Amino acid sequence: MQNLGALGVGIATLAVVLTVAFLVMSQTTTNIELQTGNDCNTTNSADLACNATNSLVAATATVPGWVGLIVLVAIGALILGMITMFGKR
Repeated sequence: MQNLGALGVGIATLAVVLTVAFLVMSQTTTNIELQTGNDCNTTNSADLACNATNSLVAATATVPGWVGLIVLVAIGALILGMITMFGKR
């Protein structure tokens, strides 16, 4: 049961970190678009930075899909551990 608390803290930490990272990347794209006056279509350095930020957002957008699977596996491992512990008594 102690591991369940650690799992909760880890998931909450991951959620906060991902939220902050997505907000920072989104704000970076918005700031670049406002400073350049366009929507990242040309090949100057600001637009390259904007495109890189958009690529990073697209790449990290797949991470939250794995969180549910990780939680499911961790809870399954906890349940199996509890069954093993109670089975030895």
